[in-house]
Amino acid sequence: MSTHFKQEKRVTTHVLSEMKARGEKISMLTSYDFSMAKIVDEAGIDVILVGDSASNVMAGHETTLPITLDQMIYHASSVIRAVKRALVVVDMPFGSYQGNSKEALSNAIRIMKESGGHAVKLEGGREVKESIERIISAGIPVMGHLGLTPQSIYKFGTYTVRAKEEEEAQRLIEDAKTLENAGCFAIVLEKIPAKLAKQVAESVTIPIIGIGAGNGVDGQVLVIHDMLGINNEFNPRFLRKYANLYDVMIQAFDSYNIDVKSGDFPNEKEQY
Repeated sequence: MSTHFKQEKRVTTHVLSEMKARGEKISMLTSYDFSMAKIVDEAGIDVILVGDSASNVMAGHETTLPITLDQMIYHASSVIRAVKRALVVVDMPFGSYQGNSKEALSNAIRIMKESGGHAVKLEGGREVKESIERIISAGIPVMGHLGLTPQSIYKFGTYTVRAKEEEEAQRLIEDAKTLENAGCFAIVLEKIPAKLAKQVAESVTIPIIGIGAGNGVDGQVLVIHDMLGINNEFNPRFLRKYANLYDVMIQAFDSYNIDVKSGDFPNEKEQY
């Protein structure tokens, strides 16, 4: 018997705010295609992120930077067709919102109109405030993203934990408040000290979703290929693997290959 949390009520930004207010944790996973998103939604996950991590796990790029706006819209529209309950948030890819708030709004509108997504997500703090405010002014919900921001990997030069020093930690807290004041409905905090993440979650009224940010925040997000053990080369401390599908799939493919080459598949019952 399934033990997942099944709620028929569609998740909205307002529902997430209510969840934080009553201390109910928020679950969030990435998805990039119809079939996977359908399963994630039916399992009762609250938020589905169409992440620019598709650049890594779907396209094989080293970073998230190469994925385009058109590709993000394609992935998002595939996910939206599968979802009945979860809130679907779509990452705005690198270059689609930095530096020009008018272009940011235009690109956010494209995502919403062409994919049917429910909200967009941007990386950065005070430096993207103008883009966030312009997007929100058009009625588009925005989720923020602070801490380790993968689109800035060449600026950081490493995927190590962020905000360990007092100055950067204080700036992160200030940026979280800036994003809240700008109108963001939630913020993802990636790979920062758990104590700092808890402090941020307590200093703002909007939900804080962590990835490698400890359990003192309002919810958690993982990349689906990582938590299912499909990507068996990625093993950071924050990742809990809930399955080992790499081995399961290798075994299935190996069995199929043997059966085809031996002539065992298809057998008489599997023919017309």
